[in-house]
Amino acid sequence: MTRLIAPEWVWSEGVLRRGLALEIGGGALKRLRPLGPEERPDAAPYLVSPGFIDLQVNGGGGVMVNSEPTEGGILAVAAAHRAVGTAGILPTLITDAPERLDQTVEAMLGLWGERGVLGLHVEGPHISPERRGTHDPRFIRPLDARTLSALRRLRAAGIPVLLTLAPEQAQPDQIREAREMGVVLSMGHTAATKDQALAALEAGFSMGTHLYNAMTPMSSRDPGVVGTLIDSGAYCGLICDGIHVSWPMARIAVRGRPRKGRSFIVSDAMATVNGPDHFELYGQKIFVRDGALVNAAGSLAGAHIDMAQSFAHAVRRLGLPLGEALSMCLETPLEAMDLPARGLAEGTPLDEILVFDRDLKRIEV
Repeated sequence: MTRLIAPEWVWSEGVLRRGLALEIGGGALKRLRPLGPEERPDAAPYLVSPGFIDLQVNGGGGVMVNSEPTEGGILAVAAAHRAVGTAGILPTLITDAPERLDQTVEAMLGLWGERGVLGLHVEGPHISPERRGTHDPRFIRPLDARTLSALRRLRAAGIPVLLTLAPEQAQPDQIREAREMGVVLSMGHTAATKDQALAALEAGFSMGTHLYNAMTPMSSRDPGVVGTLIDSGAYCGLICDGIHVSWPMARIAVRGRPRKGRSFIVSDAMATVNGPDHFELYGQKIFVRDGALVNAAGSLAGAHIDMAQSFAHAVRRLGLPLGEALSMCLETPLEAMDLPARGLAEGTPLDEILVFDRDLKRIEV
């Protein structure tokens, strides 16, 4: 049975369009076409878009990538996020023992080509001890040949790789080697100065990881890493939960960019998204408290939010136009990773299509 869905807005080919209808049948999109003047649709939601893209997903559905760096574990995380509207993720391994990276690489090589996994994000362990956040200091170390070898294996298999590191924790020849193999470098968890941040951008860093968080702040006379990134052409990920970054500061960051289309949204999601209200990391219990994830010491430990909720915040709390917020969840993260655009096409599964009402809440049709 085919159903006809006629939203007020459809995000198609990077723009918002009116007057379109989706023919849905067999659990997938059969056709996207103009709505006829005499047609009566089965449903008329506010907005339909492709499932979102998230470049920073530590876990979901009760599973952490660090705890289960296996094919099954990573696919379970992807499935948990697909169920809440995120069609493509970079599973993210945070600072851990070298053996954990090796296990994750093996898993990625085994599952590559499976739906929903766009590559791997390695966040640490080559970060600043001063700006480590919840990352375990036992495993923090400068960038080394072992990590570069692991990344080379992924790139040889054509797997996209995002590496978050502190630029002060790497040598120029190592940065050059990583860039030459096609690794996307992102500044994060860094105590770098403004000059070090500028040098890193010149050397090939093209991104900033969870802007504001775990990096040197800006002040009236020193932009630090935060201000340097905002004032640059680098792509910057932003956690849009109102906890990691206040709404006024998020507005300043997005509106202060010299180039449009360089900011995107990440969830930084942990295992509690579409999962239980707690999980274990580095042997510590992490709980959801008032919408935030905190460890026993009360420190933030990732985020308890998904991309659909983040998108709604970007419109309602940041005051962004609908199209700009959608682009931050769709086109921009793919561009940042030099990945091809994804959209609504014949055969797109229903669980890779997002439908919203006027309050920007996800609905089923």
